[in-house]
Amino acid sequence: MTTDRLAEACAGIGGFAPQDARDQQMWQRLTAFCAREPKAFERDPTTGHVTGSAFVLSADLSAVLLTHHAKLDRWLQLGGHCDGIADARFTAQKEAYEESGLARISLLSDQVFDIDIHEIPDNSREAAHLHYDVRYLFRAEAGDIRASAESKALAWVPLAKLSQYSRADSVLILQEKLARLQSGGA
Repeated sequence: MTTDRLAEACAGIGGFAPQDARDQQMWQRLTAFCAREPKAFERDPTTGHVTGSAFVLSADLSAVLLTHHAKLDRWLQLGGHCDGIADARFTAQKEAYEESGLARISLLSDQVFDIDIHEIPDNSREAAHLHYDVRYLFRAEAGDIRASAESKALAWVPLAKLSQYSRADSVLILQEKLARLQSGGA
């Protein structure tokens, strides 16, 4: 893929600095998908699609806000579909506001924090498909949390207790990546 083609494909994602083999593989799969799929940011289960997610940390950075997703019945980070808007960071922030009730959150880095490509199981409305989930790191600054209709509950989960809410590597990776970020290491 040429540099120009890669830049065009990634325009709605932002910069990402892969830290390990997993990151490199996810980045390669995401950019290849965006380069070949003109509907990458649309909600089309026949092709899969890019989604935007937000790991929202508490003001003191000691906890993450998780939603108990109503449809999937799992504790997850906030986020959702781009629905045709080719800006995953905007989607992540919009979904974080809509799903949390918070009045103000701030982006902690312009860089993509994580990428996770995972399958969404089939359901009565659509076949199984891939979500190319682009994740960003935010900090809560103001407001009280309030669950949306998409959620059974919201919880500020202390980072040290994250595994008590989720066993999914796609959620637990937050601990590893934050530790790496805080130590200044790769």
